[in-house]
Amino acid sequence: MLYQIVSFLLDVVAGLLCSACLLRIYMQWQRVPFGNPVGRLVFALSDWMVLPLRRVVPPLGRWDGASLLAAWLVELAQYTLLWLLLGAVGGALWLPVLAFFGLVRVAITGMIGLIIVYAVLSWVQARSPISDVIGRLCDPVLRPVRRIVPLVGGIDLSPLVLLVLLQVALMVLGSLQAGVLR
Repeated sequence: MLYQIVSFLLDVVAGLLCSACLLRIYMQWQRVPFGNPVGRLVFALSDWMVLPLRRVVPPLGRWDGASLLAAWLVELAQYTLLWLLLGAVGGALWLPVLAFFGLVRVAITGMIGLIIVYAVLSWVQARSPISDVIGRLCDPVLRPVRRIVPLVGGIDLSPLVLLVLLQVALMVLGSLQAGVLR
């Protein structure tokens, strides 16, 4: 039971920090300004990790290499702590691979969260700086789905279809992770 509690708490903290780093990358890529509440939160959670890494990690084109490395290091720290807590003797070489899978999992679950918030905000027609940021972050991933899925009775079902596709992606990721670890 203690392992489950510690694992859960590590997952929450690592997920929050890793999500902030990944959201930082995505907001930069989508050219979303950081002067809004979401941007300020992202900076508050990730500056302490990203800014020191920027001195040694160059950008990867339009991608922020320091933020990506920070996110991966957070996941690596989480899996290393869990591995140590288990008292495992071997298998430490798999920790970087597990951290990569964890990074992809956080990215997918983060997008699921954004899509859910976007859908809820679209139902209540809330006009706020946060809803504009969420809309700008979700539109690029919803646009291809909207080309395929027509409006049904005036209702946009593309968020629902994307949520299903992202859940399938999580299942495939879990299967790949299990296959690699065997």
